[in-house]
Amino acid sequence: MPKGALILAVLCTALPVMAGCADSSAEQAGGSKQPAKSIKTEAVRQESFRRTLDVVGTLAAEDQVTVSSEVDGVVRRIRADLGDRVAAGQPLVELDREKLQYSLDQQRAAHARSLTKYGAADGEQLPRIEETPDVRRASAELAQAKQAFARATELHKRQLISQQMLDDADTALRLKTAAYDAALSEAKNLRTDIDASSAAMKLAERHVQDASIRAPFDGYIQQRLVSVGELVKAQMPVVTVVRVNPLKLLSEIPERMAPWVKVGQPLTLIVDAFPDKRFTATVSRISPAVNTQTRTFAFEALAPNEESLLKPGTFARVRLETSLVEQVMTIPYAAMQYRYGVYRAFAVEGDKLAARELKTGDRVGDRMEILAGLKTTDRVAISDVDTLTDGLKIADEGE
Repeated sequence: MPKGALILAVLCTALPVMAGCADSSAEQAGGSKQPAKSIKTEAVRQESFRRTLDVVGTLAAEDQVTVSSEVDGVVRRIRADLGDRVAAGQPLVELDREKLQYSLDQQRAAHARSLTKYGAADGEQLPRIEETPDVRRASAELAQAKQAFARATELHKRQLISQQMLDDADTALRLKTAAYDAALSEAKNLRTDIDASSAAMKLAERHVQDASIRAPFDGYIQQRLVSVGELVKAQMPVVTVVRVNPLKLLSEIPERMAPWVKVGQPLTLIVDAFPDKRFTATVSRISPAVNTQTRTFAFEALAPNEESLLKPGTFARVRLETSLVEQVMTIPYAAMQYRYGVYRAFAVEGDKLAARELKTGDRVGDRMEILAGLKTTDRVAISDVDTLTDGLKIADEGE
C-alpha cells in the first residue's frame, strides 16, 4: 500500500475515536454541576446575658488548731486518734493528775484557814469587815474607852479627879482607837488573803481539769503528736484538730469582674472526687486590694459540708454568677466548625455560604457568644456544619 494511502487510512480510523472522546468530555462537564445543598439556617441573636466566672480554688478548713497542753504531766490515755470525729469538749488526751490533785488539796486547806481567821463559815457569804470578831472586839473596847474618857472629863471639870487620871483616860482612848484601826487593817488583809487563796484554789482546780485535754470544737483529728507514757510540758502540742463543716474556699476574681461580685453571692463548685456532683457555697469575704502580680482580688466562700464529702486541701473548679448583665451576640454551638484550632461559622451570602473565622466569648448553655466574625444581620448554617465548605451553593430551608 502506498504511503499516502496508509496515512489516510490512519486518519480515518482516528477521527471517530477523537469525536467519541470529545463527546465524553462534554458529558462529564455537564455532570459536574452539583445541585444546591439544602441546609437549615438561623439568624444571629442579640440577647441579654448574665456573666459568669469560671475560676479554680482550693478548699481549706475554716478552723484548724494544734491543741497544746496547759499543764505538765505524763500521758496516761489517748482518747482520740488520727481520723476520729470529735465533738467540742470531748476528751482527747488524759494526763496523770495525782500531783495536781495534791496541789488542789493544799490550796483548799489554805483557803479554809484564811476563812477561819476571817471568821467566815464559807466563801460564799463573807461578813462585812466591821463584823469580823477582832474588829467587833476592838470596836467594843473603843466604845468603852470613849465612855471612860467622857466620864473622866466630866469629873475633872468638877475637880473630883486629878489631871493624871484624865490623862490616863485620854491615853487609853488613843490606844483603843489605834487597836480598832489595826483590827480593821488586819480584817482587810484577811479578806485579801481569802481572795488570793480562792484564786489559787480555782487555779489548782483548773489545772486538774486541764489534765484532760479536750477538743475546742467539732471536727476531726488530723494528727496525734504524743504517746502514752510521754512527759508533756505546758504549751507542748499534743493533737491537731480540723473543722470540716463548713469548709472555706480560697480563690481569686479577675480585676475587671470585681465590681460585679459581692459578699453573699452563691456559687457552685466541682471536685475531682465527685465530678458529677455540684456543691454550693456562698461568698463570705473579698479582699479590698488587688494583687499587683496577678491583677486579681482574693476571695473566700463558705461551703456547707454536712456529709463530710469535701476535704481540706482539695482542688475545686468554681462557677460564680455575677451581677453583670450585657447584650451579647450568640449563635448555636452546633453552628460552629472547628478546624486547625480555629472556630468558623458559615454565613449565608445570597445562594452561597461564606466561611467566617470567629472570635468567641463565653458559652451560654447550647449557644456561644460571638465577639467578632459575624454581624447581627447575618444568618448562619446550623445543619451538616462539619461537611460545609466556603462558597458552597445552598438552598436555604430556614430554621
